Amino acid sequence: MQSRKHWLSLAIRCLVGWLGIAMLAAPSQAQRFAYVTNSSSSSISVIDTATNAVTTTIGVGARPIGVAFTPDGSRVYVANSESNSVSVIDTATNTVITDIAVGSFPQGLAFTPDGSRAYVGSSFSNSVLVIDTATNTVIATIDIGRDSTAVAITPDGSRAYLTSTGTGAVSVINTANNTVIATIGMGGNPVGVAITPDGSRAYVANNSTASVSVIDTATNTVIATITQAQPNGVAITPDGSRAYVTNNPTPGGSVSVIDTATNTVITTVGVGLNAQLLAITPDGTHVYVACFSANSVFVIDTSTNTVSATISVGANPVGVAITPGIGPPTNKSQCKKDGWKLFTIPRKFRNQGDCVSFVNTGK
Repeated sequence: MQSRKHWLSLAIRCLVGWLGIAMLAAPSQAQRFAYVTNSSSSSISVIDTATNAVTTTIGVGARPIGVAFTPDGSRVYVANSESNSVSVIDTATNTVITDIAVGSFPQGLAFTPDGSRAYVGSSFSNSVLVIDTATNTVIATIDIGRDSTAVAITPDGSRAYLTSTGTGAVSVINTANNTVIATIGMGGNPVGVAITPDGSRAYVANNSTASVSVIDTATNTVIATITQAQPNGVAITPDGSRAYVTNNPTPGGSVSVIDTATNTVITTVGVGLNAQLLAITPDGTHVYVACFSANSVFVIDTSTNTVSATISVGANPVGVAITPGIGPPTNKSQCKKDGWKLFTIPRKFRNQGDCVSFVNTGK
């Protein structure tokens, strides 16, 4: 009897301990951070998106510009334009674990959905470099013309779209063999590029022609042109309904909100001077905008399209990346109770039934 009581007491203590660990772990799993490149400080500001406070600053190479998370959120890759390198940050410790030598003046970068490769635009090398993330080595170099800038990859991972300010075009790369399969003329200085969650459209910011081009990815042709004031960066909401575009006319800085169903601007939000790149939270509720000359990140509430916070960061911020969303669900049990609320990929679910329907049909 005494032995049974001992084992029961031990089991209860173990259970309580396990529950305590689980309760402590749960918030960290849902916790999200925005990583911001400070180009003149050669650093990364890490912002807790729950509090909009800078929690740490990480030193990287010279003049960091582009920044992106691996799909599992375990690493952040940073393009250091003047160091000709990509820094790899372990997000568990917020330390740089390696630096990868790349081409001259790297800027934008993006990952394949499986996280196995990163594509990096190297402006002065007139190429895109492909990094194997298992070994953190460059495994391919793709010539695309002058001044490669930003990169976006389709949700199925089959294509990479890369802007080239020097050629005034977007190059389309087949990621299976790393060859250019199409070149789409933009008319002048394409900078930012983003692809809708369903992969059907690419939105391209053309800075010098004050426009946003919409590309049909099935035909790789421009199907719409939207007038903007010196657009720079583009980001699309997780549900694909809106595109947010930074504008940096002199003087001023703003973000235009485009209805992707009609390709019309529905409102414009004033932000800090020289708005650069931007990122949207996985639940689609907030947009984080790096404003170069304001040394700040402006946060837009997408329900009202108003600025809800301004966060001081390092000198001359350019790029922003936010911890990826959770999902998609792979079995119905994950949808039970409030489990459906956790998923943000491929979208936020309306209720448990919507989550189960996705598991059953993939839609």
